[in-house]
Amino acid sequence: MDKLADLFLYPLHKLVQMFSIIMLTLAKLLQLAQPEPGHQKIKGFVVIQKKNVLDFNNITADIRDGLSELVGKAVRFQLVSTSRIDSRNGVGKISKDALLQKWFSRAQGVVTGQTKHGIEFDWDPSLGPPGAFIITNSHHNQFFLKSLTLEVPGHGNVHFDCNSWVYPASIYKRRRIFFSNQTYLPATCPPALTNLRKEELMNLRGEYDGMAETERKQWDRVYDYDLYNDLGNPDKNADHRRPVLGGSQEFPYPRRVRTGRRRAKTDPAAESRLRLYKSLEIYVPRDERFGHLKMSDFLAHSLKAILQFLVRVFKSLFHSTMKEFDSFKDIKNLYSDGKKLSNNSVLEAAKNFIPFELVKEFLPTDGEKLFKYPLPQVIAHDEFAWRKDEEFARQMLAGIDPLVIQRLQSFPPRSKLDPLMYGPQISSITASHIENNLDGLTVEQALRDNRLFILDHHDALMPYLDRINALPTTKTYASRAIVFLKKDGTLRPVAIELSLPPSEDRESFEKVFTPAEEGAEGALWQLAKAYVTVNDSGCHQLISHWLKTHAVTEPFIIATNRQLSVMHPVHKLLSPHFRDTMNINALARQILINGGGILENTVFPGKYALEISSAVYKHWRLDEQGLPADLMKRGMAVVDSSMPYGLKLVIEDYPYAVDGLEIWFAIVSWVKEYLSLYYQNDDAVKSDTELQAWWNEIRNVGHGDKRNETWWYRMETVKELEEALTTIIWVASALHAAVNFGQYPYAGYMPNRPTISRRFIPEEGSREFAELVENPDLFYLKTINNQLQTTLGIALIQILSSHSTDEVYLGQRATNEWTDDERVIEAFNRFGTKLKEIEKNITERNQNAGKWKNRCGPTKVAYTLLYPNTSDLSHKGGLTGKGIPNSVSI
Repeated sequence: MDKLADLFLYPLHKLVQMFSIIMLTLAKLLQLAQPEPGHQKIKGFVVIQKKNVLDFNNITADIRDGLSELVGKAVRFQLVSTSRIDSRNGVGKISKDALLQKWFSRAQGVVTGQTKHGIEFDWDPSLGPPGAFIITNSHHNQFFLKSLTLEVPGHGNVHFDCNSWVYPASIYKRRRIFFSNQTYLPATCPPALTNLRKEELMNLRGEYDGMAETERKQWDRVYDYDLYNDLGNPDKNADHRRPVLGGSQEFPYPRRVRTGRRRAKTDPAAESRLRLYKSLEIYVPRDERFGHLKMSDFLAHSLKAILQFLVRVFKSLFHSTMKEFDSFKDIKNLYSDGKKLSNNSVLEAAKNFIPFELVKEFLPTDGEKLFKYPLPQVIAHDEFAWRKDEEFARQMLAGIDPLVIQRLQSFPPRSKLDPLMYGPQISSITASHIENNLDGLTVEQALRDNRLFILDHHDALMPYLDRINALPTTKTYASRAIVFLKKDGTLRPVAIELSLPPSEDRESFEKVFTPAEEGAEGALWQLAKAYVTVNDSGCHQLISHWLKTHAVTEPFIIATNRQLSVMHPVHKLLSPHFRDTMNINALARQILINGGGILENTVFPGKYALEISSAVYKHWRLDEQGLPADLMKRGMAVVDSSMPYGLKLVIEDYPYAVDGLEIWFAIVSWVKEYLSLYYQNDDAVKSDTELQAWWNEIRNVGHGDKRNETWWYRMETVKELEEALTTIIWVASALHAAVNFGQYPYAGYMPNRPTISRRFIPEEGSREFAELVENPDLFYLKTINNQLQTTLGIALIQILSSHSTDEVYLGQRATNEWTDDERVIEAFNRFGTKLKEIEKNITERNQNAGKWKNRCGPTKVAYTLLYPNTSDLSHKGGLTGKGIPNSVSI
């Protein structure tokens, strides 16, 4: 219907366009032909993106805005002086209005949809160069303001990097202010801009007209905090209730952005939920929403994954065992079935005519099959190499969760839990279980030589096992896996312990499994590895991925926008590392981590998933999130001044750590050099009022449940600021990349990374044990994820593992004009050059399989998750398995 209306409105659209141009030309002849005596003209250009571009050229929007132009309701700009203050309001003197020219300019590209408009200002040169501008949009529709660039006589170009949606002025309660790309600490800010600087921060905090209590609208730009009280849906039924995370000692949690939605009817502590079809409307401050390319990519990948999932579900209805896989071949067929489209000039022309990712995903012309899952890398070379013990252990160092393995410092392993509630503290693994696999060493010798390591999920999961195992979907254990470092640098698993806590009808359960290749022992060993992987997969999603990157970053984003002006050097440093994070987190709360959401249906803890992450957050410390601190805490590195970074890795061939340390110290150098340009001494840090307010709010509000922890940086020295900012950047960029973009290459084949176990290890002599012995593969498949859980899980991680076509990688910026300081640009270029050197180092290591055996392993999956991709300007996106985006953007 909209398209039909547009067809009839098209002649009117052209008529309005013609008259608008005439009227604007007359207005400019009358108003701007001659500047006032002593004034000069400042010419410039504005780059915008109209609303109608995102609405598939909705002509109605153009007509309404054109009519606005006809009656004089245009887009108006006023420049603000940096050197002369208006005594009436304490703000820099303001120029006369200047009108945006040629509203109907043609877009410069179908994809970008950006238009470039000229503008002229009547300016008093005694006011000096402008440092800010005020914009008034008198149109009916919003537009995206990308930038304003001015040619100021005697001062050169002055650039304003805006990147903000500007709604009609009637919507706003306060004026819209933009500042130039110059950088100022509060103490060095020109007095003419100081009050505007404070005013804009007040706008972003919502400190006017009762904004703190109102429900946010799509155009709002308010940053405020709230608890995770929107995960459950108590108004639906009791089974959808979830505890409020944050604000209590029982369930501490980082804060998320406030939406202001009404409270649930049946639980005043909970926030009401949006209906599923409104998921994309969930509130985040307007400029935190995905850009149109990102949204196009996200929708394309999501819709494609959903259709692939639905196709598989439909096919399973005609399967002999509808809910189950009968063989590994059934799973392999997920990646080979599909409708192949031949090379077709019509389809190719359609893609060229409508070059959106949304269309490209559904019109493959490269021989790929429609609705086919891509083949995961882990089975591309050898379909069963993932089952080898070496590969099982290698993925602890180079898989999608290389953050958990730790050096075993005492034997047997010990629990810190209450033995009366959770069973013996001392592990049931004994020396006799493992010494025949230690290459002739005793346990004491292996410990002394730093050759024993452990993947330990025992204490994190044991308190929840009874509740988890009461769910209809899960039967699992708390696991420990001990591995041995061989002389060739690879790891060998030597023992797995599976445990259950005591209950009313059962004593505590501990059972140890050791490596075997054949018979019942071999089948049990493969099952034991699966239970370990189920534990690791769940903890990866909930803790290493969601909690330690997504959730902990959001308070930093909120505080940065509330307390640091866009002119502040720390704001400029951090802003690219916050891009899209709030939007993806909001979508996650709506459909992924919510009660009854995708995660609860695809990962073993079910409804207790987020509670577990809250329990882990109790022990979270910002000062331990940096890579060197994390490695030393886990015993994976020791201080050694003779080594390049002052650290020696206990496992030399630890791909995540080897690549990560190069990246970490590249970030350290960049941050240190950048800050040195603005903070010459510690007093500059202590006297920075915005910085101190920022840090105070992070500690006492954003991460307020940990406000009394003694480990917090006092933020009194440049060194403390360097360490905090380096850690924030590391977490948002490299750490997230390491735990996110390998999901499809490794977990896209579910048997390698199962997320659910549906039955316990069978007891010898039972019917289930006979089934295991008779057909170990079938028993394995009926223990892990079923068909529905597998296909839903694959659909999810295909989305999560895909780069967008507008990805901005570490060492890149979305624009080259983000600062006017050439010293900063030179330092940033050195950072980019260093990252490109690291790319070469990673490539060389991956090609030297003789020395670096853990980088590829039996599956031949090269470790590229920390390959920066700084050199890539192609904007291709997709499942690349490499690249470090600047931010947690998916």
